[in-house]
Amino acid sequence: MYTRTMQLAPICALVLACFAAPAVAEELQAGTVISKANLDKVRNDTFEGKTIASLLTDKVEMQIRQHNLQLTLARSKPIIVDPRFGELTRKYADKVKFDPATREVSGWVAGLPFPTVSAGDPNAGDKLLWNFYLATQIEGSDVKNLLAQLYIDGKRGLDKVNEMTYCRYYMKGRLDQKDPTVGDGKILSKTMFQFTAPYDVRGLSLLAFHYDGPQVDDSWLYVKSMRRVRRLSGNNLLDAIGGSDILQDDVNLWNARPSWYPRIKLVGKRWILAMAHAKKHVWDKSKKGTPDEFPSQDLKHAPYWNPVNVWEPREVYVIEADAPSEHVYGKKVLYMDTDLNANMIWQSEVYDKKGEFWKHGFFSSVDSTGAVSGVKYRHPSSHNFFDFKAMHGTIAYIYDWTLDSGMKPEDVSIEKLEAGAK
Repeated sequence: MYTRTMQLAPICALVLACFAAPAVAEELQAGTVISKANLDKVRNDTFEGKTIASLLTDKVEMQIRQHNLQLTLARSKPIIVDPRFGELTRKYADKVKFDPATREVSGWVAGLPFPTVSAGDPNAGDKLLWNFYLATQIEGSDVKNLLAQLYIDGKRGLDKVNEMTYCRYYMKGRLDQKDPTVGDGKILSKTMFQFTAPYDVRGLSLLAFHYDGPQVDDSWLYVKSMRRVRRLSGNNLLDAIGGSDILQDDVNLWNARPSWYPRIKLVGKRWILAMAHAKKHVWDKSKKGTPDEFPSQDLKHAPYWNPVNVWEPREVYVIEADAPSEHVYGKKVLYMDTDLNANMIWQSEVYDKKGEFWKHGFFSSVDSTGAVSGVKYRHPSSHNFFDFKAMHGTIAYIYDWTLDSGMKPEDVSIEKLEAGAK
């Protein structure tokens, strides 16, 4: 009897296995929140046909498991691109030249310099970042942002809030006028930061001219207590903005002329979750001093810097960029949208000279329209940057902005730098 039962057991197990219902992955709904509480349960479930596991980079999964990051899923939507951008690309792209020896670009006027990039091109990574550097649409042809810069201690919470304005005027690649170039074409853009509050930083201002060439930017600093403008020497890309975790090189996650980085490599393509159609930020000053003052940030739970927003699937290029020897960074890894016309970088990872993970950046964007031009753009709603070694984060919390306002090039100048600081 015992022997017969043992003989039948494998057969019964096989029959039961045939009739057992296979484990079926669930298709999650928009609005589902991914957190450390349910990550293991939903890892193999899908959203828009892709597993949650495949949508999370290692560093994002680490933040969910160890640092309370929560991701609310949203349906993906196409990035709106103004027809004017495509017109300029078709008109000028054939004039653009890439020199493999210097990795410099010449002949660019407006639109995408490289509207098609082959994965097999050994310079594909360079060309993708040249697209972003020269033809980004996330700030219009000119922009004025009002933002709160949040300094966050990952163990204690919000340290302080600096208020500032950020202005950038593009001298090349403009979409708001018939001639996309202002001036002689030597200057790519002008950028000005001005701190307006609190009192101890009010009046601190920085101006930078970014050239369309390999020369170092010109930059000037105005310190109100000294009542004078001081020209800065060296590469201002390595300077932290107002003592924050964000370097000039980290603005919009990539702010450097690509040829300054000695090696840029396209690693491949994948899918991630990104804040591509984010909720507009609100600064509720009636709740000053409480976690609800900045509702788009999770100021209630450590590490206090996580965004509260919606995340959608986006296909991205994974790009590695080795930093130059004089840089404090060793390497950046960037996640750039494969929709070249969208031309967005959604996430960045920063590694030190030893190859150890150091910082992480998230970028979120919203639809926007030029105030005077009516041109359709993308615009950032926040720039989140976290230093995991120091456990400190900085959030550029953008609560109001104007694109294509009718600004003039002289509105971003040494004279305005000094006048605006008074």
